Amino acid sequence: MSCSEVEISLVRVFVKAFKGLDGHNRLWQSERWRMIGVYVKEVEDVWLGIAYVGEKIVATTLNSDKETTLKSLFRSLPPNADYQIVEKGSDFANRTVSTLKDVHSGKQELKEFALATEYYSEPVARVLKAAACIPIGYVSSYGNIAKVADTGPRLVGQIMASNPLYPIVACHRVVGADFSLVGYGGKKDPEALKAKLVRLSKERKGFKSEREISVDRRKLRIYPVEYVIEKAKKHGLDSSAKQQRKLTSD
Repeated sequence: MSCSEVEISLVRVFVKAFKGLDGHNRLWQSERWRMIGVYVKEVEDVWLGIAYVGEKIVATTLNSDKETTLKSLFRSLPPNADYQIVEKGSDFANRTVSTLKDVHSGKQELKEFALATEYYSEPVARVLKAAACIPIGYVSSYGNIAKVADTGPRLVGQIMASNPLYPIVACHRVVGADFSLVGYGGKKDPEALKAKLVRLSKERKGFKSEREISVDRRKLRIYPVEYVIEKAKKHGLDSSAKQQRKLTSD
């Protein structure tokens, strides 16, 4: 092997190792690791937030107040990432915030979005993209998403629990293989499960049968939310806490 080939090989090894360290180290001073803008805006009594680089999304969120929205964005930022809070967002940031409000209100869906993939591993990016494709009125399972994303259901569960792209990724539409609620927002207590069920109940469209949608040339099977609602009723979600805990089965 020539010296130049050795140098190229070492560079490849370094880049691979660097990306493995969450890909968020300040040592890398290239355009792809430029400053992340953090922007929040109140729209009709809801605070929406976006972390972005250029016209790519790093994280999104919404909440009832500015402080909580900022904290939620900060939790989703890569470790040691350089960021700045901007008072006046870019045109891209403002367009995205308006879209987030429409997505949250159920007026539209955002299946296609530019994710800043340099801040995510490939499996995580694939999971987020697959989950974002689940349309209103349907759910899919952790296992189904894992198959499409070439990863495991456990990782899917972890990503949905922290969900850095709400409301683009509607994590409440991901359920157990048997249509159990499993958890919501990283919690499995009755109140969390009830909150998840309420969200799904509001999205009922009267669909009768399951179907498949295309995600990166693969097929993701989705099911009407009514399947989950019926499962919850059978186990008495609104009854005792003991009965509610039955909904956490996988």
